[in-house]
Amino acid sequence: MRVCVALLVVLALGACGRESATAPDATVLPDKVYQWKLVTTWPKNLPALGTAPERLAKEVELMSNGRLKIRVFGAGELVPAMEVFDAVSQGNAEMGHGAAYYWRGKLASAEFFATVPFGMNAQEMNGWLHYGGGLELWQEAYAPFNLIPLAAGNSGVQMAGWFNKEINSLEDLKGLKMRIPGLGGEVLKRAGGEPVTLPGGEIFTALQTGVIDATEWVGPYNDLALGLHTVAKYYYYPGWHEPGPTLEAIINKDAWESLPPDLQAMVKAAARTVNDDMLAEFTVRNASALKTLIYDHGVQVRRLPDDVIERLREVSAEVLAETGKVDPLTTRVYESYTAFAKSAREYHALSEQAYLEIRD
Repeated sequence: MRVCVALLVVLALGACGRESATAPDATVLPDKVYQWKLVTTWPKNLPALGTAPERLAKEVELMSNGRLKIRVFGAGELVPAMEVFDAVSQGNAEMGHGAAYYWRGKLASAEFFATVPFGMNAQEMNGWLHYGGGLELWQEAYAPFNLIPLAAGNSGVQMAGWFNKEINSLEDLKGLKMRIPGLGGEVLKRAGGEPVTLPGGEIFTALQTGVIDATEWVGPYNDLALGLHTVAKYYYYPGWHEPGPTLEAIINKDAWESLPPDLQAMVKAAARTVNDDMLAEFTVRNASALKTLIYDHGVQVRRLPDDVIERLREVSAEVLAETGKVDPLTTRVYESYTAFAKSAREYHALSEQAYLEIRD
């Protein structure tokens, strides 16, 4: 009898232990759900550029099991395209998506984190940013604005743009009103043109009504979606002004620091995924879209004349060197960028470039 009683006591205590171990703790709160707004410089759902932030938001929500929900707003839905930087800086939105060269009026170094004329391509930009110290300089440049930047997309080498007249010589650039942002616009200006800065949503109408004579945008995939082939006759290459344009995700620092480390890691991973995925998408879609433009719409593809390219190259070197002297931080960015570009160019002469030459 004593043995039976002892056994019952042991079993009862064991059951209590198991119950206490599995019972919910009333002091443990459910996971907090964060609700963020993401504003972009792109028209809503524009292929690749506009869908990239949408994918980023979906990736984060999926990885976080719904703990971080990000609502995406296209250009003009919450703030105008060119006010994305300020909106995120001031905390009116937690995130933004755009291109750093749009903010050259706020900090000179911004250009280098997007693209520069005759500069690095997408592969080289990714190398510099993620393994060559570029991202750390980018974060330092944006810190005074209460922003944290991440690479979040790249279109690869772009087209030189759409023109309503043929470009046969340097003389044809004089007085040419062209939508072209960043350092490319400054180069065009010194070559005799008149650069105009417009968000993507205003380009078609400006070209259609003659407000501008020419425009660069991205490449066949996005240009076809915007219908630019219906308002311009000539499509020029190569894209000297944007050889590897990196797009950015910018995050309000206060919002960033409110996230636990695991959610921060998820946002970084999603941005990296979108950065790689966009380049792959453009590689596929540009090729098929170009065929559509040529064979279905009769677009005339032209190569810029050699003398035009050489003049633009000369002016680009001058503009870059001058920009690199604007302030101490920009000088450090310029020196880092150019040193990495030189090293990459030397190796690629024996690898990527050499292979393309023998392949084609």
